[in-house]
Amino acid sequence: MTDIEANKDMIDKIINIKQKLGNQLVILTHHYQRKEIVDLGDHRGDSFGLSQRAAQDENAKYIVFCGVHFMAESAAILAKDHQTVQIPDMDAGCWMADMADSYLVEKAWNEVTAIVGKNSVTPLVYMNSDAFIKAHCGKNNGAVCTSSNAPKAFEWAFKQREKIFFFPDEHLGRNTGNNLGIPSNEMIVWDPEKPLGGNTEQDIKKAKVFLWKGYCLVHTRFTTHEIDNMRKNFPDAKIVVHPECTQEVVRASDAVGSTSFIVNYVDEAPKGSTIIIGTEINLIKRLVTEYPDKKILPLKDSLCPNMYKINLNNLLSCLENIGKENIVTIDEAIKKDAFTALENMLNL
Repeated sequence: MTDIEANKDMIDKIINIKQKLGNQLVILTHHYQRKEIVDLGDHRGDSFGLSQRAAQDENAKYIVFCGVHFMAESAAILAKDHQTVQIPDMDAGCWMADMADSYLVEKAWNEVTAIVGKNSVTPLVYMNSDAFIKAHCGKNNGAVCTSSNAPKAFEWAFKQREKIFFFPDEHLGRNTGNNLGIPSNEMIVWDPEKPLGGNTEQDIKKAKVFLWKGYCLVHTRFTTHEIDNMRKNFPDAKIVVHPECTQEVVRASDAVGSTSFIVNYVDEAPKGSTIIIGTEINLIKRLVTEYPDKKILPLKDSLCPNMYKINLNNLLSCLENIGKENIVTIDEAIKKDAFTALENMLNL
């Protein structure tokens, strides 16, 4: 059997299972999934949109999340008692999420609040984090945010208290702070491997935003040198990038926003436009096929290997073992506090 025949056989089996289960099953697919997975999903989007979808779907007994583990965890936190959340590959993790170790986050929080007081800091955690970190946030009256709603989350957090501790993505935090006009000397990086995160007590007292030293390997690959080259080769092009890129890359671009923002940007661009995109390559490849009337180019070929772990083979296996295999479970105490943080986000 050729690869094409094998893929067709798996696709047919997946469609049959979907038809058999009907509205008992919902398959959520992140924008960075390969095309054949997205085509089989019921809903596609960024982590914010898919979190909302998971929270709203009352009928589904089974939620299969085609994305990385923290996304499936978020769906499990929001899921109703009658719902089971599964992921096709339990090893589809996230390097950025792993950079915020639960012990180190607790230690950093205790150090900061010992200096400025617990009532001075609101914790904000990016969706790209594990359930324990979300629970820490909920327990301390904070919220989760995504790249879509980070500015709103910052504004909300500043209404609660005067300072924000943002983790685990330094770059999304910095770009959001820049967008809101927070001076750069009032945003300090917290390196968990250094005493007081590499800062002085005076720095900590003066800062408005603490940025955890974490980053996305996909989005920090892009450079201003690549933007300069693209501008020379395609002078009429517009360049749009994700806010997990460095501030230098964001400043050198024409637009910045979440994966959903990028999709809408391409959709709304006039026919014949040239658009250069700085994000994960699978989304860009799909946009190329969906918008043949526009010239769409990657700023650089940058693949997320963890997203790529989801394939037809393990999706089929997951569906053939529905409710039994690769179930995402969360300790009830952690789930309760993490739910608070996610609920705060959804209320934004």
